[in-house]
Amino acid sequence: MANDIMKLSDYNYELPKELIAQSAAEPRDSSRLMLVNRGTNEVTHHIFSDLLEHLQEGDVMVFNNSRVIHARLRGHRSSGGAIELLLLKNISSGIWEALVRPGRRMKSNTKFTVVSPDGQRQVNGTIKSVQHNGSRIVELEDDSRLDEIGILPLPPYIQADLTDSERYQTIYAVNEGSIAAPTAGLHFTTDLMGKIRDHGVETVFVTLHVGWDSFRPIKNNDLASHEMHSEFFHISKSAAERITLAKSQNRRVISVGTTAVRLLEHLGTQCQYSDSSPVLHEMSGHTNLFINPGFQFKLVDALITNFHLPQSTLLMLTSAMAGSALLRKSYEIAVDQKYRFYSFGDAMFII
Repeated sequence: MANDIMKLSDYNYELPKELIAQSAAEPRDSSRLMLVNRGTNEVTHHIFSDLLEHLQEGDVMVFNNSRVIHARLRGHRSSGGAIELLLLKNISSGIWEALVRPGRRMKSNTKFTVVSPDGQRQVNGTIKSVQHNGSRIVELEDDSRLDEIGILPLPPYIQADLTDSERYQTIYAVNEGSIAAPTAGLHFTTDLMGKIRDHGVETVFVTLHVGWDSFRPIKNNDLASHEMHSEFFHISKSAAERITLAKSQNRRVISVGTTAVRLLEHLGTQCQYSDSSPVLHEMSGHTNLFINPGFQFKLVDALITNFHLPQSTLLMLTSAMAGSALLRKSYEIAVDQKYRFYSFGDAMFII
């Protein structure tokens, strides 16, 4: 996060292991909230339930309502030997792109059986092909039963057992398709959402299914050569109209999470403009937009987000929003003040 913003090595920081949150705050909005002010370069400390104090009447908050699927599957090959799959993307009915282990054993035409965690149900499958990036195209005989045969794919840095799977879902998650939660939304409660609306703030919901890039490491130090995997998105007619109106009236559009940022800014690169104001329409598609410092934001004015892994695309996006120097300062303060990091950790509001 230095001035030389196109090198992976610039996005590193030291984090004590004990600051990696292993469980979600209870209640959800009792987590801490760091307010990062780009206008004054100030960093102040709050509780997430105090968010209302930093919102303005007329603001539009954009939430990603994607729901995490039970994408981690375990079982065995027909010839014997344990296997594990992580479903990445649904291609068509029963056909998925997946990561598999052990990869060397899972070649084209390999037959396998997925077994539910309780051992009572199973689904057969076949490796259809091997992709150039190491993933597999797999066919499952019945993928309508993922909730029964699979488990939620928690990030590898969370070692604690998840006793309530809904704690890794936002309260407004409805559209199934993500393999990781849009974690900035985990801090919101039904009560807080009601207070936000009563305050005169609009809440708008869009969908972007979170994919592999949320945890896939970047391997090349030259960021210009990094390619993001595409992720499916949808924005409704109502959401498009409300965001369009807000931008035309110079009201703030606040993205809840980096995934909503990627969706919105993808639309910002595709839409038409009227008097320099973006005009959005209902749309579905895929985006592989890679946001890093130097990016010119067209729709998003402020961002609520968690604290992200070193050298991750999410940290780069957040750095693009806050500014590299201010974000580095904020992370140093967060470590010093013992904020909780990553998916179940505390939040930051960049204004």
